[in-house]
Amino acid sequence: MEEEIKAEFSNSGFSLNEEEEILRKCLTFCINYSLSPSDLVSSWEVYYLNRQLNESTVHNAEMDGFLLHLQNEVKESIINEEPNLHVYSSKDVDMMFNDGDRYVKEETIGTPTNKIYPLSSEPFDSGYQKSGSAYSASKPSDIVTPFGDRKEKFALKFSINPLSTEENGKELEPESEDDFLKKVESRGRCSMIFHGAKLDPNCRYMYDRIEDRFNALEGRIKRYSLALIASGVHGELMDPAVASQKSIVSVGMICCDGEGHLNDKSILLQSSDEYSGGQRVRLDLQRLSQFSLFPGQVIGIEGNNPSGHCLIASNIIDSNPLSVPADVNLPSAKRQALEKEDQLSDPSSSDKELSVIIAAGPFTTTDNLFFEPLTELLSYASRKIPQLLILLGPFVDSEHPAIRRGATERSFNEIFHLEILVKIRDYVEYLGDNVRVVLVPSIRDANHDFVFPQPGFDIRSSDLNHQITNLTNPGIFEANRVKVGCCTVDILKHLCGEEMSKNPSDGIPSDRMSRLAYHVLSQQSFYPLYPPAEDVPLDFSLAPDTLNFSLIPDILILPSDMKYFVKIVSLGGRNESEEQVKCICINPGRLAKGEGAGTFVELHYNGNPDTASASVIGI
Repeated sequence: MEEEIKAEFSNSGFSLNEEEEILRKCLTFCINYSLSPSDLVSSWEVYYLNRQLNESTVHNAEMDGFLLHLQNEVKESIINEEPNLHVYSSKDVDMMFNDGDRYVKEETIGTPTNKIYPLSSEPFDSGYQKSGSAYSASKPSDIVTPFGDRKEKFALKFSINPLSTEENGKELEPESEDDFLKKVESRGRCSMIFHGAKLDPNCRYMYDRIEDRFNALEGRIKRYSLALIASGVHGELMDPAVASQKSIVSVGMICCDGEGHLNDKSILLQSSDEYSGGQRVRLDLQRLSQFSLFPGQVIGIEGNNPSGHCLIASNIIDSNPLSVPADVNLPSAKRQALEKEDQLSDPSSSDKELSVIIAAGPFTTTDNLFFEPLTELLSYASRKIPQLLILLGPFVDSEHPAIRRGATERSFNEIFHLEILVKIRDYVEYLGDNVRVVLVPSIRDANHDFVFPQPGFDIRSSDLNHQITNLTNPGIFEANRVKVGCCTVDILKHLCGEEMSKNPSDGIPSDRMSRLAYHVLSQQSFYPLYPPAEDVPLDFSLAPDTLNFSLIPDILILPSDMKYFVKIVSLGGRNESEEQVKCICINPGRLAKGEGAGTFVELHYNGNPDTASASVIGI
């Protein structure tokens, strides 16, 4: 088994520093936690990414931290399998011996007790009432929560091209918090244009047929093929399943032969119905010195198939030629609609400038439903006054312990309206017409449709519709001519578990997180993975017009459970005839993490990604 563990590390691009000692410990982990070598290395990759380790060498010093990571994974799996089981920790012991009035916790799991505080004293149908401040809070004033008792507030975690008022990597001292939160002059109201299909809030779903799935996948392969032909760089496309001694160029989708992760023995290429009738052929990558592949990825392949059973690849074309319009195969009516959208852009916004704050849910901690992180975020935004505030779900998180158990006195819609919308309406009314808010739902929202792609929230408010916008999930819009793409499904985490790479280079970022974001951009799809993850309710009847995008956004927002980041990702430019496009890819992290504080991103976009200033801030 030690040899198998060593081979799995090697296949994933890792080398072992103190090989004998590390393999001994890893063998113990496999035995104690009933893990296979592939499962162990997959867990190491998650640990490696969360710790933001830069080296591809496994050090013995990391084994203790890795053991703790494995123990937490086992604990979470036990809790998920046994929802009525409570795993006690030191916090439970502290709660028994400390003053019970300091923290509010439920003592048992099951029927809600009278110790649960109501979310709000207002009746649900009371309507919107001005609270007299920039935001309203429903938490009783005599309750101190772990989030409210935190010591570090609005600490700068990371930044690129920091403004003169910020210091990169330096925590903000408590006495300078007022300086950090000082008001900035408003830059005026930003223009907004929305791209792509708009899903009806009452759309029917769970009615997708096999034909819909086939058409969605075939459409992706066809779009890629047409773009590759139109570029004129490569010759005529051929059927990869036909025996040929000559080098050919084919286009197809990466598939896995059976269940489990991709490996060098299980990779298949499924070509289009037009060229091969949808046949699959085995793919041999031994001649390639570098590649990065995942199931569902549409690529071009150069190689030969001498036997008719295995295509031996000599080169991989992993992204559409950017010099060719991605909508080359769109119907003329749709192309005219896109051109009309471009013409409606605000001519006064010739310079792409935008100030935005980006935050992703959950917006409340797991020990209560007071939504304190959201209140703190709106308080911060009311001082900074960004032109745009982008809030991404989940808002009423179905994975919150109280929501999962049904230990609430209000419906999910009531919680959303009273704890989310009331605060946001107070915020926009307090700051005036120049402030705009974009809300993006999540499949984890308990009060919304469990389907992906997902329609926007159906919010009918008379006065503030022009300031609060409900975007589909995923969705693309323009603000001051800056193209912004958003998707709240954790595609980064899903791709991380399925990707197989070998010395990625030649235009593909070597940094893991940049590479995962690069895949989303190069595939021009918000969810290029197929088959999708088990917890993603992907509806293929809605997918073709919503998941794919023809415009490379200037800003791509992909909230994830993985560590926050802000990275500039480049596409194209591999030859003189191909232009290079850059995009700022952002994972703002989660605003609330467990019982503690999370992070959000403040961004100042000034013309292009290279000059943009972005900061990851701890709430």
